Amino acid sequence: MNHDTTALQDVQRYIGPGPLRLPSLPPLSLYVHIPWCLKKCPYCDFNSHALKHGEGAPEARYIAALTADLEAVLPLVWGRTVSSIFIGGGTPSLFSPEAIDRLIAMIRARLMLEAGCEITLEANPGTFEKDRFRAFRAAGVTRLSIGVQSFNDAHLKAIGRVHDAAQARAAAEEVASNFETFNLDLMYALPGQSLTQLEEDLRTALGFKPPHLSIYHLTIEPNTLFAKYPPRLPDGDVAYAMLDRITALTQAAGLARYEVSAFAQAAHRCTHNTNYWQFGDYIGIGAGAHGKLSFAHRVMRQVRYRDPKQYMEHALSGNAIAQEHEVSKQDLAFEFMLNALRLKDGFLVRDFCTRTGQPVTAITQGLKAAEARGLLKTNLVHIQPTERGFDFLSDLQELFLPG
Repeated sequence: MNHDTTALQDVQRYIGPGPLRLPSLPPLSLYVHIPWCLKKCPYCDFNSHALKHGEGAPEARYIAALTADLEAVLPLVWGRTVSSIFIGGGTPSLFSPEAIDRLIAMIRARLMLEAGCEITLEANPGTFEKDRFRAFRAAGVTRLSIGVQSFNDAHLKAIGRVHDAAQARAAAEEVASNFETFNLDLMYALPGQSLTQLEEDLRTALGFKPPHLSIYHLTIEPNTLFAKYPPRLPDGDVAYAMLDRITALTQAAGLARYEVSAFAQAAHRCTHNTNYWQFGDYIGIGAGAHGKLSFAHRVMRQVRYRDPKQYMEHALSGNAIAQEHEVSKQDLAFEFMLNALRLKDGFLVRDFCTRTGQPVTAITQGLKAAEARGLLKTNLVHIQPTERGFDFLSDLQELFLPG
């Protein structure tokens, strides 16, 4: 059997009859994972791998693997345009601007990008040098996301970051002078952090006039160094007080909280992340990358091989996918709600139906329970978390767990 016949059978497996009837397909994004970093942070549960001292990332081989990976998935997305690209990690800014330029050119040659397609690159202050951010912009990156986490040396050390406060300030200054749209990442409820220190971090960040801020509560994830040796974190009451200050100060600076951890000026919301939250589709290429693709009669999830070396070998031999499964109807409804309830504006009932292929009656029980508890506002057209629902999001999401 020749390769073309096998490829055709493969595509038919996705597009053939199935349990769903999706009237239309959602927007499509591309996520590219670059797994290397200088050092693994003790709180990090992402698929990231520290480079050995003096070792560089294998840029050429990895881009060749990403190319093969993308080409293998192209038949599943023929004719669809891509609205955003996100290059995440690890620390993608370890790759040279030349390598990022080659990567973006490779993608442009293979996918139809929407006009004004958002192209985000994650960068860390520890990998920053003058003019590097400008070179990323010249390579086609339209939005830089800087993992600052804190501007306090003691706290940066406590969470194992490789950069210091001076490098964080320099990186924030450089990105502000080179990008119209950029994001600063901050964390709060850090070991030993007081409310006053959180305010100082926030005021420093806002001083750079970022059009977008992502602010995450430090959580202890399984299989991390912090899970093994837990640091002492501020208690729940202090963390809530911190969130109140974050909401007040960002609002005063003209940034609206549009998602649980995201604050932005109206024109600078992250298109890529919003597509995740609205249960859009995304191709995921790179070591350990996850993807979600909808077809007329099914929704598929894919996961690439995690280990970078193994990933490159498999991708270059034409099969980067380690796991794949068709999402059940029950799980689709829950996954939609899990994501969409993170958005302050909520979602349209119509979008639930078109993206899950199910009537709204599939979630009626959860909606009634959430409304009765004051966690949700709903009418025939629109569903939205209340202030209380937003504050107690996990309680709200739990009401939609499959029976």
